[in-house]
Amino acid sequence: MCRPSHKKAHMRLSPRQPDEEKSKTAHGNWCPWVIAMSAFLCYLNSLTCGLVFDDRPAIRENMDLRPTTPLSNLLYNDFWGTPMHREESHKSYRPLCVLTFRINYWLHELNPLGYHLVNTVLHTVVCLLYYRFCCDFLPFTPSFVTSMLFAVHPIHTEAVTGVVGRAELLSSIFFLLALQTYIRSTRQKGPNDYKALLRCLLFAGLAMLSKEQGITVVAVCVTYDIFLVQKSSRAPLVPDRAPRGKIKGPTPTWRKDLVLRLLVMTMGTALLLAARMKLMGTKLPVFNKFDNPASVESWPIRHLTHHYLVLLNAWLLFFPSDLCCDWTMGTIPLVTSFFDLRLLPTVLFYAVICIFVWKIYKSEITISKRIMMGVSLCVFPFIPASNLLYPVGFVVAERVLYIPSMGFCFLVAHGWHLLYQTERKHNFFLQVCIVILLCLNISKTVKRNFDWKDEETLFRSGLRITKNNAKLYNNLGHVMEADGKNEDALQLFLKAAKVQPDDLGSHLNVGRMYNSLGMTEKAEKAFWMAKNLLPKVRPGKTYQTHIVPRHLDLFLNLGNLLSRNHSRLEEAQELYKEAISMKTDYIDAYMQRASLLLKLNRSEEAHDMYKQALKYDHMNPDIFYNMGVLLLEQGKSHQALARFDQALQVDPEHEKSLLNYAILTQDSGDSSLRRLAHERLQVLLNKGRQPERTYFNMGMLAMQDRDTASAENYFRKALQLRTDFDAALFNLALVLHETRRPLEAVPYLQRLKNRHLKGLVLLGNIYFNDLKNYSAAQQCYELILKKDPNHIPALHNLCAALFQLDQLEAAESCLLRAKKLAPQERYIDHHLKLVQQRRKKLASNPLKDIAPETVFCADSKSNCNEPMETGKTENPKLAFFLEKDRQFGDKDDVKL
Repeated sequence: MCRPSHKKAHMRLSPRQPDEEKSKTAHGNWCPWVIAMSAFLCYLNSLTCGLVFDDRPAIRENMDLRPTTPLSNLLYNDFWGTPMHREESHKSYRPLCVLTFRINYWLHELNPLGYHLVNTVLHTVVCLLYYRFCCDFLPFTPSFVTSMLFAVHPIHTEAVTGVVGRAELLSSIFFLLALQTYIRSTRQKGPNDYKALLRCLLFAGLAMLSKEQGITVVAVCVTYDIFLVQKSSRAPLVPDRAPRGKIKGPTPTWRKDLVLRLLVMTMGTALLLAARMKLMGTKLPVFNKFDNPASVESWPIRHLTHHYLVLLNAWLLFFPSDLCCDWTMGTIPLVTSFFDLRLLPTVLFYAVICIFVWKIYKSEITISKRIMMGVSLCVFPFIPASNLLYPVGFVVAERVLYIPSMGFCFLVAHGWHLLYQTERKHNFFLQVCIVILLCLNISKTVKRNFDWKDEETLFRSGLRITKNNAKLYNNLGHVMEADGKNEDALQLFLKAAKVQPDDLGSHLNVGRMYNSLGMTEKAEKAFWMAKNLLPKVRPGKTYQTHIVPRHLDLFLNLGNLLSRNHSRLEEAQELYKEAISMKTDYIDAYMQRASLLLKLNRSEEAHDMYKQALKYDHMNPDIFYNMGVLLLEQGKSHQALARFDQALQVDPEHEKSLLNYAILTQDSGDSSLRRLAHERLQVLLNKGRQPERTYFNMGMLAMQDRDTASAENYFRKALQLRTDFDAALFNLALVLHETRRPLEAVPYLQRLKNRHLKGLVLLGNIYFNDLKNYSAAQQCYELILKKDPNHIPALHNLCAALFQLDQLEAAESCLLRAKKLAPQERYIDHHLKLVQQRRKKLASNPLKDIAPETVFCADSKSNCNEPMETGKTENPKLAFFLEKDRQFGDKDDVKL
């Protein structure tokens, strides 16, 4: 990686000594391997970690990763998948990083291993590029030490083990490529290599498209050119020293080549920043005050706190022992007074920096250049995250220190090397110290990786560092809630509300949890308490205020709670209207209000709500699905089918739309629609989602196509996955009955355990027609009539069983009742006449055994009687019994 240069001596900051070059040649082969192995093995245990914290919105919930989403969306959406023009957008534009996530998803979807493996490999690549960069400025030994310190520094855990940290990793790669390209462009013998400058700007642009702070490489390049190449303050370009350390020859301050390089870099950077600002719009992102409490304060609190945070970031680089995944809210108390004791180390820190800069100015040129390089790597990449220029959405974020730590490690290794050269009698001690430091860092990094294993371990590790962060309590509460530990979740939410009483989100979580535990009165009280924390209306004044979009969920939760009481439906509707007035593109509020209007039997208004929601989000499959359900409830099945189809065009894997589409096409006479439904169900099946229902509906489609063998296979697969699937049990029995295997059908019907009316009818008919067990058939029909006294087929079949059991009086009474319930059915009259004739013959000659003239059977669809009118279908017998899957009548409302 670190090749000997064939350029003139002035190409390096100082000519290498012969011993050094010999050492470089001897060890250059194994050095990159040691660095790469250390970087990779140090994060090997991160491969077992899941997708946690920020990985959820960036990967699990980001539709831009899905193959069904147009690739062009990456150019218009932010890092989290939100359109850049939307108010709630984070304005973090990192399409190159999202593209790598999308490739990961294409290869293995949401399997965390692939995401973590890519991050670990990228970190290894950064370390190798960094080592190559260090070789241009430092001798072999400190270059190796610098790279090793960087490879295993614990501060990088969030950037490497946290998958969203890939933005830092990619940005760092292009950052180093841009810097090295620029360095090479300044070492040309003749005119400037402008192609190299353009390549540098290209890499800078790619760094910025990976993470915004990547553009700061331009500042590092300019610093290198002015202070290290041109040495405008002290020395000429070629560092040939006179015997007494004086500089030979004239000292030019500016050169034509420098001016032209700076002009190209300035113009290129201006174009990149202009394009970035155009994408972001005219407004900076708006953050919750708890994300960065100091940013909403006035002078001097804001300024004192932000300067203290600079010290804290430096402290984390020196002593990365107390690492935390989230530093927001109350983790770091504000510096509210000039007498705050934390200002003393802050002032000392800045004083040391000033002395350091002065020493740079006074020190030997070679040393000062190296220190200047390290300082510029520390300072410039950190400025965008420092809060000193503009407020950011965090207090401290460990992953943003990834690039600044390059400068830090550079300075530490350089200082160690100076001591190593000047204090030769302590060389062994210095070697031991650096080995111990590396071992401690490795140990801490490996241990910290385990904290990122899952969200519970991550948030608990944060609470070991601070007890004043309500966000950590809330996040851990959500984990407990997802695990079904609602009582534990409630206690954590209550703790969050206690730690941060003015946090609306904490009270909202408390209300939700009380609601899920059935404590509705306490839930409503918590919701109203949260609502009181919203900005108050000022009568007679017009003003603008910002409300965190997720806090508007309060209206949905409270409205949902009130809507359970029919007398408070209008009150709930007013809450939804208020939410919509605060955020006109609040899709969830439109959907909730539409559901409420349906309860009020105002279906047209509900339909209008869905249409209004579509104006703001025409790529939301849930809206099309809900419209389909509404049309289905209105009996407009063809229009409903079209809406489900629209939902599937937006999201071919939308489960509820897939299943409802399949159910509706079962009644369709169009075989092409059934084939399309089968193909779509196959997609759902390949995803492993609700496989039992998918198999069942594929079986239903096969039955409509008269493919009983396939239908039987699908029903059996559905029952393997869910043994108590009543509809599958019944339809499998029906297929077996229709294929003349009634004895095989009986066990499946018996498993229904009298809870399925159609199953009892079919079981009774098998007992009657196939097994000739009329008493068992009678019991089946009587069980049906207990549940539904007006069930005509069961009543008729009971009459038939009584007739076969020679209970003629009971049979006649039964048929008279059936005739009264269904006077239009001619076969009942026919069978009644048969029974009456039989009774008359027995009455006229009671001693003679008279054979019945006509024996009628229990199946009202068979040829031994006149059938009941059930409508024309391709297969009337199957259609009479067919038990379809339950349609999803529930609309896809907001999950509260």
